[in-house]
Amino acid sequence: MTPICKPTLPLAAALACLGLGVAVPRLALAQETPASAAPPASVKAVERGDALYGRPEGGAAAKLAPVAGPPLATPAAKLPLDKLKVPDGFKIEVYASGLANAREMTQAPDGTLFVGTRTVGKVYAVLPKADADGKREVKTLASGLHRPNGVAYHDGALYVAELSKIWRYDDIANHLDGAAKPTLVYDDLPKDEAHGWKFIAIGPDNKLYVPIGAPGNILMPPDTHAQIRRIDLDGKNAEVIARGVRNTVGFDWNPKTKQLWFTDNGRDWVSEDIPNDELNVITDPGKQHFGYPFCHQGTFTDPEYGWGHSCAEFTAPAALLGPHTASLGLRFYTGTQFPDAYRDAIFVARHGSWNRTTKLGGDVVMAKPGSDGKVTSVEPFLTGFLQDNKYVGRPVDVLVAKDGSLLVSDDYNGAIYRVSYGQ
Repeated sequence: MTPICKPTLPLAAALACLGLGVAVPRLALAQETPASAAPPASVKAVERGDALYGRPEGGAAAKLAPVAGPPLATPAAKLPLDKLKVPDGFKIEVYASGLANAREMTQAPDGTLFVGTRTVGKVYAVLPKADADGKREVKTLASGLHRPNGVAYHDGALYVAELSKIWRYDDIANHLDGAAKPTLVYDDLPKDEAHGWKFIAIGPDNKLYVPIGAPGNILMPPDTHAQIRRIDLDGKNAEVIARGVRNTVGFDWNPKTKQLWFTDNGRDWVSEDIPNDELNVITDPGKQHFGYPFCHQGTFTDPEYGWGHSCAEFTAPAALLGPHTASLGLRFYTGTQFPDAYRDAIFVARHGSWNRTTKLGGDVVMAKPGSDGKVTSVEPFLTGFLQDNKYVGRPVDVLVAKDGSLLVSDDYNGAIYRVSYGQ
C-alpha cells in the first residue's frame, strides 16, 4: 500500500525557516488575503473542518458560502423543467418528486429506485410503475439516520452508508414500508462531518467500495482519510486502493477495462479559477496517490503543503472538470437507448460551485474516453439548473436506468429527472 506522506511545513513556515523570501503572485480578487490583524476576540475561530476555513475576511470572498437549498421538496408543478435543456432528439421529464434532498441512486432489477440523502436522514424507494398522471409512489424505507448519502443494491439487499457506518437491509423488496431491520456491515470509519457523507458502490469484483474524504478544506490528512477503500461484502478485508483523494462523491467502472473512474472535488480559497475538479482513473490499485494535499489538478502545487513536492510525483487526472464545479456522481453509459456516439461515455453530475463569484456547474456533462483510455472531450449534456448566476436546481447523481434512459437526482428540489431519446 502507498503510505500517506509525513506532514511537511506549510510554504510560508518553510521559507521562514530557510531565511528566504518569495514574491507571491496576486490571486483572483475574491480570494485575496487582506493584510489585516487577527480577528477580534469576539469572532469565533473557524475550525479546519469548516467549509469556510481559509476564507479571506472582507471583500468579495466574504460573500461566498455554501448554497442552501429549500427546506422542503419542491412540488412537481413548480420544478424548473421548462428551463432544462438537452441535445436534439432527447427529452427530459420528471421521474419522481417529493424526495427531499435526493442524492445517490441505485436500482433493483425490478426497476425500484433507491435514493439516499445527506441532510434529512432518510432513504427512499421510488416504485417503478407510474399512475395515470405519470406520478410514481415514493416510500420512506428508513429515517433518523446520520447522513445516509450512499446506497448500493446487490443480490436482494440494500447497502446504506451513514457518516461512520454501513448497513445492509436484506430482502429489501419485501420491506419497502420501512419494516426492515438492518445488519451492521462495517463501522471502521471516521466520524468527521467535513466530507464525511459517502458515495458507495459494489464493483464487478463483488466488493464494496467506500471513500473517506479529507476532514477539511486543506490540511495534512490522517492516514485514515483522503482515500478509497475496498471491502468484502461482509465488512472484512478492508484495503486502501487509492490515496490523495480529497473528496470523491461519485465513481463507476469502465465496462471494458473494469478500471474504477472517480470524481474528486478540488480545494477552496486559493483562486476563483483554480484548482479544477478532477476525473481520475485507478489503473494500479493500492499504488497510486492522486495528489491531495500536495498537488491539485495535476499541475498546481499547493501553496501551503506543496513545498518540497512536485506534481510529477502523483497520478495526474484523466480530465479536468472545471474550477469549484462540485463534480459528484458519475456513470458510464451502458444502455442501448441513446445513439451509438454515447456508448461508454461518462456522464458526470456537476452540483455547481459556491466558491467563486460567477457560478459554474449546475449541469450534467459528458466525458468521452478514447480508445487509449484518455478523455478526448468534456461536453455539456443537461443544462439549465443555473439561471442568472442563481441555482434553480442542483444535480447530484446520474444513473443509467434499466430501460437505457438516464436518471438525474436534484437535491435542491428533491426530485429525479429522466432523460430519454426518441420517445
